[in-house]
Amino acid sequence: MPTLGYVQRVYDFFRRHPTWVDSFWAVVLLVACALWIAVDGSVSTMERLAAIPLSIALAFVVALRRRAPERLLLVALAVGLLQLAAGVRTNPGDAAFLVIIYTCASNGKRWSSRLALTAGLAAAPLSMLRWPPHSEYSTIWTTLLQTFFLTVIFALSWVVGDRLRTRRAYYAELEERAARLHREREAQSKAAVAAERARIARELHDVVAHNVSVMVVQADGAAYVLDAAPDQAKQALTTISTTGRQALAEMRRLLGLLRAGDDAGGEYVPQPGVDQLADLIDQVRGAGLPVRFEVAGQARPLSSGVELTAYRIVQEALTNVRKHGGDGASASVLLGFGDAKLDLLIEDDGRGARRELYAQGGPDGLGHGLIGMRERIGMVGGTLDAGPRPGGGFRISAVLPLRGAG
Repeated sequence: MPTLGYVQRVYDFFRRHPTWVDSFWAVVLLVACALWIAVDGSVSTMERLAAIPLSIALAFVVALRRRAPERLLLVALAVGLLQLAAGVRTNPGDAAFLVIIYTCASNGKRWSSRLALTAGLAAAPLSMLRWPPHSEYSTIWTTLLQTFFLTVIFALSWVVGDRLRTRRAYYAELEERAARLHREREAQSKAAVAAERARIARELHDVVAHNVSVMVVQADGAAYVLDAAPDQAKQALTTISTTGRQALAEMRRLLGLLRAGDDAGGEYVPQPGVDQLADLIDQVRGAGLPVRFEVAGQARPLSSGVELTAYRIVQEALTNVRKHGGDGASASVLLGFGDAKLDLLIEDDGRGARRELYAQGGPDGLGHGLIGMRERIGMVGGTLDAGPRPGGGFRISAVLPLRGAG
């Protein structure tokens, strides 16, 4: 409704400009003082003349109380002392003392809040001493009761202001705590995203490095025997096609992991595991690297993390044998199932690469090498031992715990 909209705009304006509200109440207070001066016949001329500037000063205190509560408290105290000295009796303008006490308790500095409380507790007794009641019904007990009542009013104005200060501090603490938790959640989210990116980067490296290496070897071989042995060239091209499809399938699986919140259908290729090691080794053999594969112990289902880690370690190790082993190199892979662990041993008899080059993943700086292997194994709580063999070649031994496998 138009009327409600207008009222809301007025309310918002006064919230943005609280001094206007205080100025309005200062005018109301000044009008009340003027009426008291004009109507109360018991007020003497000298008292009227003194009350006018004191009332104006108290109205000034109310109007600007939010801007400088500490300074205006001192002004109010000075006005109160002048009021006692000039003999200006209690009047409507004294409500300004309650207002400034409340303001200092809620918004002022701590020293001004304590000073306001002290002055408020002293105001009523000083007033009663300066202007004691002269009614025939007045007794010491009624005077004490009246003093107590006025003191409670001053104390309540301070208590309300201090309670508001405490509540603001509590809300500020809650906001700061919420902001801190938000920052911590953001940091955790960023760390999780970084870890996921690193994991996917390792996966992509393993897929691309292995499959592209096989494709390059087969392509070179096909080009070499294309004229002399067309059948061998055709077989090499078939291997290239199969390897390329496998690489695409695994890359689709990895990219599918990035489709967060996508409810659209789509079959993703399962992640490779120990059962696919035989296919991997057949592929490597087809690329020209002789590999001996042995399985010891009773094979059984493993956790997905151990399955993928074992597969990627063998894949990375054989890829590096093809890269650095040289002509005539061969490799062996031993997979041993224990009661509580899975042993992996990959050895080759090639010339190998410098250890630091192997650890970094290759001269192109794009691989993960031993660093990636250690990260993978560390994620499942395993250990890795890698280094050159005494008789030549390289040796990689990994132990993966099987706790929680299933």
